[in-house]
Amino acid sequence: METTISKKLLGEIESYRSDAAKFLSNLISYEAIAPENGGKGEWEKANFIQAFLEKMDFDEIERYDAQDDRVPSKRRPNIVAKYFGENKEKTLWFVSHMDVVPPGALSLWKTNPFQAFIEDEKIYGRGTEDNGQAIVSSIFALKALVDLKIKPKFNVALAVVSDEETGSKYGIEHLIKSGLFKKEDLVVVPDAGNEEGSAIEVAEKSILWLKFSVTGKQTHASTPNKGINASLLGMKLGIEVYEMLKLKYNYYDNLFDPPLSTFEPTKKETNVENINTIPGRDVFYFDCRILPSYNVDEVLSSIRKFCSFYEQIYPVEVRVEEVARSEAPPPTSATSEVVQRLKQSIKLVKGIEARVVGIGGGTCAAHFRKSGIQAAVWMTSDSTAHQPNEYCKLSNLVNDAKVFSLMPII
Repeated sequence: METTISKKLLGEIESYRSDAAKFLSNLISYEAIAPENGGKGEWEKANFIQAFLEKMDFDEIERYDAQDDRVPSKRRPNIVAKYFGENKEKTLWFVSHMDVVPPGALSLWKTNPFQAFIEDEKIYGRGTEDNGQAIVSSIFALKALVDLKIKPKFNVALAVVSDEETGSKYGIEHLIKSGLFKKEDLVVVPDAGNEEGSAIEVAEKSILWLKFSVTGKQTHASTPNKGINASLLGMKLGIEVYEMLKLKYNYYDNLFDPPLSTFEPTKKETNVENINTIPGRDVFYFDCRILPSYNVDEVLSSIRKFCSFYEQIYPVEVRVEEVARSEAPPPTSATSEVVQRLKQSIKLVKGIEARVVGIGGGTCAAHFRKSGIQAAVWMTSDSTAHQPNEYCKLSNLVNDAKVFSLMPII
């Protein structure tokens, strides 16, 4: 890589700083929440992104939309933009997602979560870090290559997808099934990282989401002896399941952060609307992130057996249902080309030696690994995703774009 070319490239990206902040701020106004979470999908957001991309001199811009009758548009959009390199048979992909999670309690936010707020070089809003930063940093990385007419060693492409937060059926899975990717391609998913930008994710835990339904007998709260309190016994069951799993599946794997399997009770459905009624039904959910060394079926079997035993002790009926499940694929090799190129680029931009890690979160990378394509997850972030007052540091966005821009030319 010629030093003069790299300096020009990094300088060009630095000159985009205000434009990148403006683009991300506008992006946040599009809610893009999945129908599972009560939203209308990503359609308007995708149209906004595509209109921006069409102003750039890409060689190809295509849509690979997936049919979904649950949203007003009846389609979940996926955008692919490609800039040809010297070797047109190989492509470096940057994969980001448009959908965001709901904002949660608005009282916990400083401002409207879908109206970007900038303070101290931080851009606040739902989806700024997850995954707006990735969308914008990857777009502006390619914009620099295109604007300076720098020919990369191979194709460089963007895949901006839907449905990452709720399973990826209408997003990256749809694109993989379309045959868009090749085994020799390199894939970067900017969807997890740390504050220093020193962690390259090469492995993920298995994911298991479960719904627990506890049925008792509804009655007036003043006569608990005439009913069976599903809320009380549901809470007790949740705690005991948590303690059982934590004790039984306690293996440490220091590649991962955190190094243990995690089993967290999360969502809880409304049972009764009034205070003076003992509920006859209680429904709660668990989010399980399981180390690859454990078999997901074995974990689920342990949970079902425990619940059957619970039914023998207490007069309730317990039903356990799978909501979502994803088996951990083999990790990306630490010596793979995509990891090595990332490491070199990070060293050139940040002056640090990056290390490989595993995470509990699920990303699009897992779907590539299942297909035998090497994928690495990397970004620089303060890990505010899914939190109130989520934010993206503008410096992280710009420096990530610099790292991405160097990868296809080093």
